[in-house]
Amino acid sequence: MVARLSFVGIKFLPGLAHREIGIRPSSSDMGHTTTIWRHRTGEITLDRTRVMGILNVTPDSFSDGGRYFDPDAALRRGLEMVEQGADLLDVGGESTRPGSDPVAADEEWRRIGPVIHDLAKKVDIPLSVDTMKPDVAANAIDAGASIVNDVSGMREPAMVRVVAESRAGAVVMHMLGNPKTMQT
Repeated sequence: MVARLSFVGIKFLPGLAHREIGIRPSSSDMGHTTTIWRHRTGEITLDRTRVMGILNVTPDSFSDGGRYFDPDAALRRGLEMVEQGADLLDVGGESTRPGSDPVAADEEWRRIGPVIHDLAKKVDIPLSVDTMKPDVAANAIDAGASIVNDVSGMREPAMVRVVAESRAGAVVMHMLGNPKTMQT
């Protein structure tokens, strides 16, 4: 049985109304139910806590101070997180720290494109792209990402189309306003 979501009446997600999503229960030998999350390149069994390594390829990251802004440093850190047991990697190129300025899509892609491309060739865990921009998400999927993590809650209708057409997994977050104004 595959779960179905109903977003009827939610203005910013009309493309997902009554859409089948990639989360389904699965019976185990012990009679327990395990949830399975399907994404573009496979599935993740949610039978235990999963660890998502966060890789911010930004000069102003609130979590790492910009240590992985250089693509080579980001690649090394991504590989290190996989070695340390990360189940997924989330790669972002625009800071969402409170008060941060927006980054143009071409600059965001310039930051994360080489990192996602190289990681996709070197790791066998799902890659997630952390972006609010449909063009960046589409490029990341083409480069090897299988999940889209959108902190804006998919406000852009084009993002819903990118995720649906590519069959990428989706992480839909919530944020008041935008990073610049979210705490004012």
